[in-house]
Amino acid sequence: MALIKTIRGYTPQFGEGCYLADNATIIGDVIMGDHCSVWFNAVIRGDVHYVRIGNKVNIQDGAVIHCTFETAPTDIGDNVSIAHNAIVHGCRIGNNVLIGMNAVIMDNAQIGANSIIAAGSVVLEETIVEAGSVYGGVPAKKIKSISPEHTKNLLERISNNYIKYASWYKG
Repeated sequence: MALIKTIRGYTPQFGEGCYLADNATIIGDVIMGDHCSVWFNAVIRGDVHYVRIGNKVNIQDGAVIHCTFETAPTDIGDNVSIAHNAIVHGCRIGNNVLIGMNAVIMDNAQIGANSIIAAGSVVLEETIVEAGSVYGGVPAKKIKSISPEHTKNLLERISNNYIKYASWYKG
């Protein structure tokens, strides 16, 4: 069973149809939407500020979601995939976004809707990622524009796959 911990008077809240892996950790002021999944060794810490997560979000193995005390909460939109070992810290992520494996998103960065952050990228503090873009590198820079339809279709497929994968574990 996942570790779900109340801290500073805040207990994580979950929408309908969520899957939490046995060793996922969710702490404090975390509110998660419907049909989300938090996979093995993922950590979501709402201990120093709040974390808000939309619907159909998958937080894959080893990912860390955190914030900065009193200054930088974390807001994650709908239909977002946060890949293995990514770090999402004190930032805002729009709808239909893919955060690639081992990517790092720093405080007060804003990731526009229908965007992809390439694996291994570092999005520095205060960076604004244009909607409908692919960003990559260290530090992350715009690589190209992509159509909202392309990203939405890709992310819908990944999100729906993770709902399917979660169903295998719920039995």
